[in-house]
Amino acid sequence: MDNYPFNTIGLCSEDIDCFNNTFKTLKAKFNIEIPGHIDFNLNQFDVFKNYLGVDLLGSFVINHLDCDSYIFFIQTHYKVTPPKGMGSYVDNSCQIWALAYLKKDFGRVLIRRETLADKIIELVHPVELDFDDDKPFSDTFFVLVNDHQKAINAIDRNFRNAVMDTRKDNFIIEVVEHNLIIGNTDPVSPEKAIYLAEFVSRVASNC
Repeated sequence: MDNYPFNTIGLCSEDIDCFNNTFKTLKAKFNIEIPGHIDFNLNQFDVFKNYLGVDLLGSFVINHLDCDSYIFFIQTHYKVTPPKGMGSYVDNSCQIWALAYLKKDFGRVLIRRETLADKIIELVHPVELDFDDDKPFSDTFFVLVNDHQKAINAIDRNFRNAVMDTRKDNFIIEVVEHNLIIGNTDPVSPEKAIYLAEFVSRVASNC
């Protein structure tokens, strides 16, 4: 029986192979290790609040310039309600997320691609944080904050430049004080994992 660097309970063979190939790709490109037990307190992030449960299958520390960041292999559980007449059931999905510890306190911040609906709502009820000196960033991303002053001080040009590099993908970034998490619900892939690892390595060392 193969020994994998992540929990395989409840995973089908396809998911196991996908996670394993992703791990091997990360290992070949980054100096990664399996850390000891760390409580990452994933339930503090709003991006996971609508799931019935979130299982952390594996966590891997990325050693880069003495600034640790992490890649997570997770499985989420959620309720599916089919069309009328059919019973609901619980399904799951495998995802990759990444975490970085930041030097500044951001308060609570949510950053995602801005939609047309966001732009319309903003005309009536201004709720997002815009940066007058960085129109490309403000036109691309929807930024919600709970502490305006902390967010203004923390979301500097260096951080915004790093976030702008993610604009081609529908990544969601959430920051709770010094803890940043980034990911999405798209299928697991080595390419996505490399992208996320590069991003959190960059912000952990520079922000």
